[in-house]
Amino acid sequence: MKKSLLGLIAGGLMVISASAGAADYKIIAPAAPGGGWDQTARTMQAAMQDEGIASSVQVTNVPGAGGTIGLAQFVNQYKGDPSALIVGGYVMVGAILTNNSPVTLDQVTPIARLTGEQEVIVVPAASPIKSLADLVTALKADPGAVSWAGGSAGGTDHITTGLFAKAAGVDPTKINYIAYSGGGEALAAILGGQVTAGISGYGEFSGQIKDGTLRLLAVSGSERIEGVDAPTFTEAGVNVAVENWRMVATAPGITDDQKAAITADIEKMVKSKTWQEALKAKEWQDTYLAGDAFKQQLASDITATSAILKEVGLVK
Repeated sequence: MKKSLLGLIAGGLMVISASAGAADYKIIAPAAPGGGWDQTARTMQAAMQDEGIASSVQVTNVPGAGGTIGLAQFVNQYKGDPSALIVGGYVMVGAILTNNSPVTLDQVTPIARLTGEQEVIVVPAASPIKSLADLVTALKADPGAVSWAGGSAGGTDHITTGLFAKAAGVDPTKINYIAYSGGGEALAAILGGQVTAGISGYGEFSGQIKDGTLRLLAVSGSERIEGVDAPTFTEAGVNVAVENWRMVATAPGITDDQKAAITADIEKMVKSKTWQEALKAKEWQDTYLAGDAFKQQLASDITATSAILKEVGLVK
C-alpha cells in the first residue's frame, strides 16, 4: 500500500514537472481577425495547448500596413524575449518593400516556414463574369473598371494581381486594387458586390466556394488543387504561377539555446495530430521548412520579390 502510494505520488510529481516544463508563448498576428495570419496564429495556439507543448498561448492582433506595424511593435517590444512569436509570410516580404518599412525581417529570428497556399480569383455567384477569359476581356477593355479586393498593398494578393495583369497584356500599374487589412473585410466587399473580383488564398474563400456564394475562376499554382474543379491561371491562358507561404519567427536577441528550444517546440507542433488535422480542414499545404534551409529560402524570396514589385510598378 505504501509502495503504491509512493508510486502515485511520484507519478503525480512527474506530471506536474512535465506541465511546469511547458513554455508559455505569446503570438503576434500582425493583421485583423479573420485573415490567414490570424487563422495561423490561432491554429498554432490550439495545437500547442492541446498537445501540451505550451501551458499557455496568447494571441494578439496588431493589424495594418501588410504586417509591418505588428512587425515594428514586435521588434521594439520583445527583444531578447524567447516567449514571443510572430506569424508572417510572403505578404510581409512585399509590404516591407512597398511601405519602406524601417523594420525588416532581418531584425527578427526566423524559425520555420509552416504552410503554403495557392492564390485564387473569385467573383460573386451573381457576377456576369463566368470564366477567367471573361475577366481578362473586361480587364483589357478598361483596367480601372475592374476592381480587385485583396490583402494589404504589396502582399501576395497584390503581387499576383499585378503579374496577372502583365501576363494578360495589361499595364499592371493601371489595376484598380483595393487593399484590406483582414480577410473578413475583403470577403464582405466581394459578397456585397462592392468589387468586381476577389483574390486571396484558397482557404479564405473555400467555405463560400463550396456553398456556391462565390464562383472560383482559377488557381495560381503550377498544378490544380486536388479535389477542386478549377483550372490554373496557365491552363486558362494567363501564364503566371504564384504560391503564398506563412512562417513563424521569434524575437531578436535570443540565445542559440533559446532558438533551439523554440524550434523544437514548433517541430513538435507541426508533427502533432491537432496541427495536421487543422491543415486538412483548412486545406493548407504542409510546407514545413526550418533552420538554415528556411533562412536561405527567405533571403531568396526577398530578392525575388523586390524584382517582381519593381517590374509591376509597386516599388521604384
